[in-house]
Amino acid sequence: MIRQKVDIEPNGKIRCDACPVLCFIKDGRSGACDRYANEDGELVRLDAFTILEKKQDQGEHVVSFLPGDDVPEWDGSLIKNDSSFVTAIGSGTTYPDYKPAPFIVSQQYEDVDMVTVVTEGIFSYCGAKVKIDTDRHIGPERALVRVEGEPVGHVTTGEYGSQMLSLGGVNHLTGGSKKEGRLTCEALLNLCNREPVSMQIDDGVDLVVQAGEAPVVNGVKESLMRVGCGSATIGMFAKQWEPHVDEVVVVDDHITGVLSEHQAGKLLGMQPTGIKIKGRKSTPGRYFQVAEPGMGWGGTNIDDPLTILDEFKTKEAKPGLRMLMVSTTGEQYAFYTLNDQLKPIEVDMPDALKPSVERVAENCEPSLCSVMFMGGAGGSLRAGVTENPVGLTKSVRHCLTHVSCGGAPAYVYPGGGITVMVDVMQLPRNAFGYVPTPALVAPIEFTLRKSDYLAMGGHVDHITPIESLASQVDRCVTVDARNTWPMQKHWFHW
Repeated sequence: MIRQKVDIEPNGKIRCDACPVLCFIKDGRSGACDRYANEDGELVRLDAFTILEKKQDQGEHVVSFLPGDDVPEWDGSLIKNDSSFVTAIGSGTTYPDYKPAPFIVSQQYEDVDMVTVVTEGIFSYCGAKVKIDTDRHIGPERALVRVEGEPVGHVTTGEYGSQMLSLGGVNHLTGGSKKEGRLTCEALLNLCNREPVSMQIDDGVDLVVQAGEAPVVNGVKESLMRVGCGSATIGMFAKQWEPHVDEVVVVDDHITGVLSEHQAGKLLGMQPTGIKIKGRKSTPGRYFQVAEPGMGWGGTNIDDPLTILDEFKTKEAKPGLRMLMVSTTGEQYAFYTLNDQLKPIEVDMPDALKPSVERVAENCEPSLCSVMFMGGAGGSLRAGVTENPVGLTKSVRHCLTHVSCGGAPAYVYPGGGITVMVDVMQLPRNAFGYVPTPALVAPIEFTLRKSDYLAMGGHVDHITPIESLASQVDRCVTVDARNTWPMQKHWFHW
């Protein structure tokens, strides 16, 4: 547990300077953020100071630290120099900005002298990008996303098989009402700590979003992500359908596919069927805007797929024509034949066709919510590393400094500044905190060669060897199996 000596006020309280709120805290109580407390006149950091350990079991095998996995408890042994990484989780912050980072740690890794600078950053400029794997129409682009009635973000451009939300940001945290800022911060904190958040979308749906779990849309838990658009689905399964049908229509809100017209059908020698699709024809076998977006077949608003069909052309259509209609997830399907009046009549699906329909669903991945924390490393973070903050920016840009968040690899956006994005599923649980300014508190680490740190003009007087931290570390976790080791050679020009 990390402690700090501070001055005691005449009334027995101590003042916490970990963020701009500057709480006065009574003995035995915690501050507004529940992260710092007064224990016998000392400022105590309540969250566990965390290191990562690379599991040295059967070579370089790594195991997950996620709850529910069979992970052995930490045996309390001293830090292993070459297989330990100090995270910023539980380390404390650099507020006010001129203070060096809480821990500037030196260690050797594969005979190279390294330095890792760790800080729990106070991010007023932060947010979350949320990817929701579903074809369901959750709301129009630019529609506000609300939590308890307050706007916390908006719907942004949809991606292949997923709906996307952009949440948080400084305008919602500080640019609106006090309640809007508080609820935005609370929603971001819960999302980043993998807790469920209920939200509502203007002119759209009610959503429950939780990282690593399926989304709940209007009370219904989603199960499958689309295999592809309607045209792609035709291409993937045309050869399996061709022996058993004369026509296939894959209903999709974006690109509905028609097998007989599609290039895949042409190459298989399929004949015109006289089918007519309502909507805007793009290229042969591909149709846009066959229906409005919604909660029905293929992300449209229809429950009866026949509503997207016009009258069959009498010169090409024949009684007895066999037609399959299916959605992009394979969850909805129906089989029809044309009667003497060239009207499609639903009949039982032939057994020979069922495996190909089941394969559509088999090729759909599970529907999940992905939460990406995104933040800008501003003055306090960079000044905590070096007295000339632009030196850190240049070092990151030149790939001399590797950026991680709680040991998880962070994507650094191109362009100016240090704007990072990280998958919250790759961090230990409860790695994020908050301060009621309002702002999110997130771990961030900068790792580089010691020689580069000295050349940058870093706070060399505050470098401490990793072995000296053994008595302060509260928690040791093994790295997530998906994470690269934060000091691997490929991150640096060794």
